[in-house]
Amino acid sequence: METSSISRRILLFLIAFQLSCQCIQCVVTYDGKAIVINGRRRILISGSIHYPRSTPEMWEDIIMKAKDGGLDVIETYVFWNVHEPAPGVYDFEGRYDLVRFLKTVQNAGLYAHLRIGPYVCAEWNFGGLPVWLKYIPGISFRTDNEPFKWAMKRFTEKIVKLMKSENLYESQGGPIILSQIENEYGSLDTRYGAFGHNYITWAAEMAVGLRTGVPWTMCKQDDAPDPIINTCNGFYCDAFTPNKPYKPKIWTEAWTGWFTEFGGPSYRRPVQDIAFAVARFIQKGGSFVNYYMYHGGTNFGRTAGGPFVTTSYDYDAPIDEYGLIRQPKYGHLAELHKAIKQCEPGLVASDPIIVSLGPRQQAHVFYSKLGHCSAFLSNYDTNNGSRVMFNQRHHNLPAWSISILPDCLNMVFNTAKIGVQSTRLTMLRANSQMFSWETFSEDLTTSDVDSAFTSFSLLDQVNVTRDSSDYLWYTTTIDVAPTESFLYNGEHPRLLVESSGHALHVFINGKLCGSIFGTREDRRISYREKIRLLSGRNKIALLSVAMGLSNIGGHYESWETGVLGPVVLYGLDHGKLDLTHTKWSYRIGLKGEAMNVVSTNRMPSSVEWVQGSLITQNNQPLTWHKAYFNEPDGEEPLALDMSSMGKGQVWVNGQSIGRYWTAYATGNCQQCHYTGSYRPFKCQVGCGRPTQRWYHVPRSWLKPTGNLLVLFEELGGDPTGILLAKRSMTSVCADVVEYHPNIKNWRNETYGQTQVFHSPRIHLQCSPGLLISSIKFASFGTPVGSCGSFQQGTCHAPTSYDVISKRCIGEDRCAVAISNTNFGQDPCPNTLKRLSVEAVCTPTSTGQG
Repeated sequence: METSSISRRILLFLIAFQLSCQCIQCVVTYDGKAIVINGRRRILISGSIHYPRSTPEMWEDIIMKAKDGGLDVIETYVFWNVHEPAPGVYDFEGRYDLVRFLKTVQNAGLYAHLRIGPYVCAEWNFGGLPVWLKYIPGISFRTDNEPFKWAMKRFTEKIVKLMKSENLYESQGGPIILSQIENEYGSLDTRYGAFGHNYITWAAEMAVGLRTGVPWTMCKQDDAPDPIINTCNGFYCDAFTPNKPYKPKIWTEAWTGWFTEFGGPSYRRPVQDIAFAVARFIQKGGSFVNYYMYHGGTNFGRTAGGPFVTTSYDYDAPIDEYGLIRQPKYGHLAELHKAIKQCEPGLVASDPIIVSLGPRQQAHVFYSKLGHCSAFLSNYDTNNGSRVMFNQRHHNLPAWSISILPDCLNMVFNTAKIGVQSTRLTMLRANSQMFSWETFSEDLTTSDVDSAFTSFSLLDQVNVTRDSSDYLWYTTTIDVAPTESFLYNGEHPRLLVESSGHALHVFINGKLCGSIFGTREDRRISYREKIRLLSGRNKIALLSVAMGLSNIGGHYESWETGVLGPVVLYGLDHGKLDLTHTKWSYRIGLKGEAMNVVSTNRMPSSVEWVQGSLITQNNQPLTWHKAYFNEPDGEEPLALDMSSMGKGQVWVNGQSIGRYWTAYATGNCQQCHYTGSYRPFKCQVGCGRPTQRWYHVPRSWLKPTGNLLVLFEELGGDPTGILLAKRSMTSVCADVVEYHPNIKNWRNETYGQTQVFHSPRIHLQCSPGLLISSIKFASFGTPVGSCGSFQQGTCHAPTSYDVISKRCIGEDRCAVAISNTNFGQDPCPNTLKRLSVEAVCTPTSTGQG
């Protein structure tokens, strides 16, 4: 037995050694049709997953879900500012463990596209560049500037060397098949002229010179020099053409939704339109599509840029912020990927033959070397469906849709027809209460002795804080003579403060007088209010608050932030008093930050916490709160409901959840339809509600009992109203059209010259551990609405509820054929019907109660 075991080990070693030797010979190249891996052209489906926006404990599950969704490649940026927080000081641990992330991708059997940048944009703080970079003498970002190029090359070489040391390039047997240098530089290239062109040429030569063994890309860079592949980003890229005919057509960012900013609505992009855009890109010669984002995740800590970008970076992606599948977006795209893969032999072998099928209808036909035929039938009409004839068969094409026929005969997928179930993900209150509330208020009466320094001018906030804190105090004093008229007539003077900060809180003699906030579009803010001054010395304290540094724009490193003036007091007896160039005292950050009150260390400190009985009575601004809670049972993702609070930051066990702000969304939340070109203004939701209410708490940050919650509240609020909730799938829905001889959305098999049609089915499936406990809605006929809001139409089979209940209740999954016989009789002859169902899922222990 022992000898046999040793022999098996030797055999396994030899096999592994042989495979590794073979992988060293792996080659990634390209031609005008596609990326070529080991001599084979590939149609590649990719998705963006940013490793710092989730936790290492989440990575494997998210990546496997991406693989199950039909992805071949995982794409990620490399975030310079988290990896090198100080010059020469590197961090590749925890959420920043890039090597572990890429090895997880590799273990899943997927490829990787490493977008080094190192400028990334990405709604990330300072565009991913470290703030210390702007203080290198003579530096100018992203142009033909020697200090910047030296620093950029140094970091890029660092990353490439790390990847090589871990054998992570495909040429070494690793997963990385592509790398990107720079990011969306095209608009700056034109603006900077020769300096921009020289910089891009240098960046390309520098990257290629690192000899990674895989091709390099530049997105939105029409003049990307050879051998760099220029690529497209956008909602649609079918009209994009590479700058050389021997480069493949790559879509590095197919936007699945849009990011959210505080005070704005959330954005949804209908999956029918995404599928349409991807299918149209493929039919026009595209061979690599990357969804941005496939999983958006969370802007933990102070990583959100913008400014004003929310802590949630959900992006309406196929896998949501918490790592849960979003249906029907995930499933519909998975079906698209299967259909495209069936067409791969023809797609990579030939240019399409384009056949007109009508005024706005076309067929793109592809033939493989062996004569295999595939076709994409398109209807570009945004209002009307069309019945077309192709290959001696009739096909009904809904408006704004593409049908895929892998054999040029049978339609297996249409972008507008969703045949997968939908899900309703909601927040359910967890069985965990916050306890032992305590509070600690910032001291607003502190003398100027505690300030960091003074100046007779107003200073840029970032130049003072170096982004070590969101907060900077500007403090000055004025003396009011006892003879001033306003002390007697009640006509209080008015204070004007002009600021380029993102938010400003004004305190007079230790009392909050008012707050103002900017927006992403208009960051310059003005405070113009009457203030109450006293006879004698008065203290004016301005707390400037950053909401994430700019991440995009020409030379954004030079953009100023904070109270830059003028600061003027109006209404005094002698007119106005300009305080702009008076003596200002500066203090970086908060006392709670300096004393590290978020730490889980329970050692006594100088902080005087007050018991929770006084919290709701005080409701004071600039207050720290803390409490403890136990981890809820189950495995569902968790979130904090912060809707009872105003604005601030929150930590759990010393880990920063991020910035919170109960800002109410304004926008244009009208009905949304998938047809026609998509833009973010088109499908908005959440108007009149807090832009973000729920804040992700990773379970891996928790322990079974005694978890510490700490928050800093700028405005007030009631911390006892904070709740912990579970992200749960409470309902599953299906909505499928019946068989109709003119609609090819059903499965058919051919026996000789006879076609046998199989009625479509609805499929319902709960998450593991849940059973279908009830049917909330069921209608076979002409129901309307969507998951969560279905309603009966003018046609309805009375047996709908009973049929679905009998088949599904008490099961974890069920399937029901859509046919008249299943529901007793045809409820409305000569009418195209559908079956819409919403089922409720509950835990197994109560699912059959």
